[in-house]
Amino acid sequence: MKTILVTGVTGYIGGSIAAKLIERNYKVSGLMRNQHQENQVKNLGITPVIASLNELRPIKEIVKQVDAVINAADADDPFFVATVLEELKGTQKTFIHTSGSSIVAHRDGGEYANKIYHEDMPIDAALEKLGRIAINKAVIEYSLQDIRTIVIVPTMVYGEGLGIKNDSIQLPKMIELAKIKGNAAHIGKGENIWSNVHIEDLAELYVLALENALPGSLFYAENGESSYKEIAITINQQLGFTTETLSIDIDEAIGYWGPEGAHFAFGSNSRVTSEKARSVLGWNPKQRSIINYINGI
Repeated sequence: MKTILVTGVTGYIGGSIAAKLIERNYKVSGLMRNQHQENQVKNLGITPVIASLNELRPIKEIVKQVDAVINAADADDPFFVATVLEELKGTQKTFIHTSGSSIVAHRDGGEYANKIYHEDMPIDAALEKLGRIAINKAVIEYSLQDIRTIVIVPTMVYGEGLGIKNDSIQLPKMIELAKIKGNAAHIGKGENIWSNVHIEDLAELYVLALENALPGSLFYAENGESSYKEIAITINQQLGFTTETLSIDIDEAIGYWGPEGAHFAFGSNSRVTSEKARSVLGWNPKQRSIINYINGI
């Protein structure tokens, strides 16, 4: 039985990946800082490893003991990634890094954009996303040093988590603000579109990548797309509010969600296709769309 180290195991994506791996009879060790959640992690069948991402000695030690590492803790932290990759050189072990599809996004302010990215397209990157893109590139290039490296790029993730943390970020924050205001809000026209994927389908993709992906692979993860206005309208319908949504400007949005959230998570377009994951890995998403999911609130 292979042992997999998962970071971010107390989080939404990391916890869901860990739960899916356990379901498939893998042994899972979970890196975590907070000892107060140790029993919750153990109850899921995960072996806790108490350490921070930047503690070199325990990280190097646990990496030697496991067959693969899945990083779902922080897409923008190069220090942990560099430590693990250096430790894995020459081992032929697997390292899967979690990125995020805001790498293709810009400060669109709720305006529509028509470009849809696939994995072989060069990214016309926003300044704010250059660091994340550089980490992805480095992970892929380490495949030349006898490591089976893989990058997975989730889009807007929704659905109930499979681990300790139940909620994602974007959709719950929209619902929360709608309840405060009595009306679902979007930035500007709300015509900006994000691809999206259900958490259970995403977790399944990690298992398929772990078992079948070639070294140096990158996969976008999506199963449809929706504009923020469509999402806001559906939230209003389900909460019994007016059918007219609320438009807010970028400064107001920054007040609610911060500059990263306002400009990228809620105000941008992030459109990708996961045809590669379907054709290469046989990924077959089965969960309901984000609009149908909201309709079940």
